[in-house]
Amino acid sequence: MTMQDPARGINLTHHEAVDDWNVVRAGGVNFASITITESANWSDPAAARNLSGAQEAGLHTGARHFARPGGAQDQAAHFARIAKPLGAFAPGALAPALDVRVEGVDDRFIRSWIKTVRQAAGVRRVLVYADFEQWSHAFHPDKWADSEVVLWLARHNGIPGRPGWFHARLGLHQHEHGRDALVYPFTLTDVLL
Repeated sequence: MTMQDPARGINLTHHEAVDDWNVVRAGGVNFASITITESANWSDPAAARNLSGAQEAGLHTGARHFARPGGAQDQAAHFARIAKPLGAFAPGALAPALDVRVEGVDDRFIRSWIKTVRQAAGVRRVLVYADFEQWSHAFHPDKWADSEVVLWLARHNGIPGRPGWFHARLGLHQHEHGRDALVYPFTLTDVLL
């Protein structure tokens, strides 16, 4: 294995759209994470179009949930209910992701969400996405990050795969807005279902 895996990814919030996923794929992007739900009751009306477009272009496509404080189990069940019929838990898909970049979400919430999604979706691997300050000061992944949880750090330092923070489960780095890279020694296979 080389120090720099060439796999590159993008992630979309529900405020963003891609006009042509084939252009994205031709630009060297291998995987995409798309926010499809938020809290326990909102889902993106464009989720089906975004996920199917990325899948049809040949990207390893995963669904992401944007957390809000409270009701972790309800939020996880809502996410699984929306994501499952969209093929987000199929073999080869990017693992489901939990975006916890909001005040009031804690370690207990993350642990409960992961457990519920695993049961509802029938998957083991899960990605947890937060920014540098949260990983450094708010969250304690050693309490809940088992060998099938991959941490995803949003730190826009412009150096793909070198976030300037380390944890044994850190596998993804958002180095620029919407652009992601693997963190050595993780490979693309390590973040897929």
